Amino acid sequence: MTTITPRELYEWCKIPYYELEGHPRLKVPFRLCKDSAEMGQLMARELVDEIKAHNARGEVTRAIIPCGPSCWYRPFTELVNRERVSLRNLIVFHMDECLDWQGRELPRRHPYSFRGEMERLFYDPVDPELAVPEENRNWLTPATMEQVRERIWSAPIDITYGGWGQDGHIAYNQARRHPYSHITLEELRNSSIRIQENNWDTILALAQRTFGSAYQFVPPMSITLGIKECLAAKKVRLFSDTGAWKQTALRVALFGPVTPEYPITLLQEHPDALITATIETARHPISEHPEWDLGV
Repeated sequence: MTTITPRELYEWCKIPYYELEGHPRLKVPFRLCKDSAEMGQLMARELVDEIKAHNARGEVTRAIIPCGPSCWYRPFTELVNRERVSLRNLIVFHMDECLDWQGRELPRRHPYSFRGEMERLFYDPVDPELAVPEENRNWLTPATMEQVRERIWSAPIDITYGGWGQDGHIAYNQARRHPYSHITLEELRNSSIRIQENNWDTILALAQRTFGSAYQFVPPMSITLGIKECLAAKKVRLFSDTGAWKQTALRVALFGPVTPEYPITLLQEHPDALITATIETARHPISEHPEWDLGV
């Protein structure tokens, strides 16, 4: 496995956020947004335009869609309703879902029930005559994983929307930290739909984000599309507006080597990928404290 040295990490993190767009050392295209509102409008507009283009050609749109960032749901549903954009030919593959310690789905009103969130924010606000048909909503659960695998490989995926985690995970493709089971880059690249235990750092990050660091309420397991499915799309568009816990992974994605330590670095191998982040996410404290001596 390629190991990132502290010196390399320091060099990437000290670049000011306003120098990231168009930086000569970028390994994947990057776009900066002012804030969540701007990013939400951008995400909504681009996906609506993708769907409209396919509709105009009489084609279905096959999309891998995340739960979050939440800033784009309202702009998306408002655009769909206002412009009367039919979602009848949109086929959605939901990229991941949280599970309890026995590998079961969570109650729909749990804040980490991705299905509950998507039903409330992505599906329900759309006018019924425009809405995605129930049979086109591919929910990823332990009971449906083989069905989803078959459907997702039955035809090309047009676009993957997503974000990334504190370790650069795409969907729930976390950096594998099991002490007795390490994976190679090739194994990560070819990873597919699976059920897994969540990493401790993922649990702590989600606990801090949502539950005041009460890690006891964070789902300890998940089911996810693999990197193989997520990066099979013709276009991959990743977005984040969640600030500090995404900042270092962003720098590694943009400047680092392809490594299973940060799964997002595999985006560098995709022919049509773009990472978008808000200023708060693109900033890095190391870039703002030149007086720090970190011993590297």
